[in-house]
Amino acid sequence: MQKVVAMRIKMLFGLLVMATSLLAQEKGQSFRAYLFNKEYEVYLRINLYDQDVTVPGQEIYGKLPGYLGKQHNSFCWVIPSCEVISEKKAVIQLINDFGSEDLKATLIRENDSIYVLKQGSGSTLKIPKNGKWQKLPKSLEFRRR
Repeated sequence: MQKVVAMRIKMLFGLLVMATSLLAQEKGQSFRAYLFNKEYEVYLRINLYDQDVTVPGQEIYGKLPGYLGKQHNSFCWVIPSCEVISEKKAVIQLINDFGSEDLKATLIRENDSIYVLKQGSGSTLKIPKNGKWQKLPKSLEFRRR
């Protein structure tokens, strides 16, 4: 009887250790991602924790929390500062690569693969498209890749 109880305690302890390690791996991963919006062909490359993202071809900015880029284009909105509120919500500051416009936005993780960027105060996000500026909607859905 004592052997059975001891075996159950060991199994329970092992499961507890495995569950703890899985939770530890998940923590701090929500805002370390490559997120893509197919409709507007824009993406977010972010690491709001270590803030070690560099913009390809624009390394002069140094290491950042991330940036919003346009597929097949070098234009970007850099993220110079951020605040992770929880594993589901972060507030980010965005500045266009000319430095002429900026805004504050909220990035919300809906689930493991869907994120929503909601523009707040400041300028409106605009991206180049066919030689003109295209405004992005105030709320934009991204999918994790």
